[in-house]
Amino acid sequence: MSKHLPPYQKQLSRREMLGICKCGFGSLAMVSLFGSLLPSCSSSSDKSALVDYLSRGPKAPGFLPRAKNIIFLYMDGGVSQVDSFDPKPRLEKENGEDPSSKFKVDATQFANVGKILKSPWSFKKYGESGMEVSELFPHIATCVDDLALIRSMVSNFPEHTNANYFLHTGSGLQGRPSMGAWMNYGLGSENNTLPGYVVLDGGLIPPGGLDNFKNGFLPATYQASILRAGAEPIANIKPIDSIAGIQDEKLAFLKKRDKHLLSSLEGADEMESAISNYELAYKMQSSIPELTEFKSESEATKKLYGLDSDNPHTKSYAAQCLLARRLVERGVRFIELTCPSIGGFDRWDQHANLKTGHESNAQAIDQPIAGLLKDLKMRGLLEETLVVWSGEFGRTPFAQGQDGRDHNPSAFSMWMAGAGIKGGTIYGATDEYGYRVVDKPVTIHDLHATMLYLLGIDHKQLTFRFGGRDFRLTDVHGNVVKDIIS
Repeated sequence: MSKHLPPYQKQLSRREMLGICKCGFGSLAMVSLFGSLLPSCSSSSDKSALVDYLSRGPKAPGFLPRAKNIIFLYMDGGVSQVDSFDPKPRLEKENGEDPSSKFKVDATQFANVGKILKSPWSFKKYGESGMEVSELFPHIATCVDDLALIRSMVSNFPEHTNANYFLHTGSGLQGRPSMGAWMNYGLGSENNTLPGYVVLDGGLIPPGGLDNFKNGFLPATYQASILRAGAEPIANIKPIDSIAGIQDEKLAFLKKRDKHLLSSLEGADEMESAISNYELAYKMQSSIPELTEFKSESEATKKLYGLDSDNPHTKSYAAQCLLARRLVERGVRFIELTCPSIGGFDRWDQHANLKTGHESNAQAIDQPIAGLLKDLKMRGLLEETLVVWSGEFGRTPFAQGQDGRDHNPSAFSMWMAGAGIKGGTIYGATDEYGYRVVDKPVTIHDLHATMLYLLGIDHKQLTFRFGGRDFRLTDVHGNVVKDIIS
């Protein structure tokens, strides 16, 4: 050919051709290497499948993870630490005395400070670790050698809504991404027919509402899907079309129209997420009914969780716990359980009638949680599943009025079990009254950093750029609590 021809018409030598095409060959090789992670696409222009991969596909952790999944047992309302996992004999000795004569009393939520109030429940030591647990939790007490108990949790907020946002999103402000959304953003989902982030609704959506479970400024595919244990776990899960194949035809038509719209919008997150979500919803119509059907479970397993209980609230929470285990088996990344609705009692938020309220809530959750821990352990799933038990804050060691306890963000207890956790560990301490942390305080940011670390994620590296700066779940704070990790 003439050397005066334009470049695109010249005959290339082998060396020139390889030099020009090397990046393209490298890209092809990369696709081949990671092809097993990509969902199958009917064509290279099938953008919805690629969007599904980018938003939900599994991603490699930053370092060797200890946990693959997290089950968060949310104790909505704030469990009293001095009545559950942090015994204080001093309260019994000084029961009925004026707290302000013993220590500085901070302003309380309802400014109704009563006398020092001893715990209505006794404590006993359990397991080889000798961990002390209240008689409120006789079943969980049998699992103490698998628990790492943190008695030194602190929060920044004394009011439920802001404290819930802080616990769930790392910020007391409304609208930030929840921890489940962050963890799925960091690692993706291992199941393409179920959501990567599921909240099991026991009947009580916490103060702050569904924003506790939202995606915030992350793509909408990372928000939680709300399920309920029972015959209809999610609305419209059963197909209503009577003609065979009509739903497939509708989906194909929608995909064709969406593909045309996406090509003109050039990457609108809201549209891409909506497409990904309704395609996932279609897949869930086949996976959810099988997931929530317990016929395959043995009678011994159902009894272990308390599904045979005479207490309807125990049965309700038992169904949530069993469903959580089944979600873990199917690769769902983050599962949160909310409290069962118990008529006459406001979650764990006992500003009055402490004894009856805490006993009713404890009876609902104690056996199911112990059953979950034991079942996970027997199946070898506890080694890769992190179980976290916590409320948003604690309660005062003195009474609100006569027989309640007010909010206390200055000290509360929580525990973790499972993947990478050093069982039988007690970390941190409160003062003689259980009022303030005096040793090794652990913040909500520290808790989130530790959860991410066990998933193989450096919390400082998990960022998302929004509004001109990089955000992360732990903001600019947080340290991994390595003393509770084996």
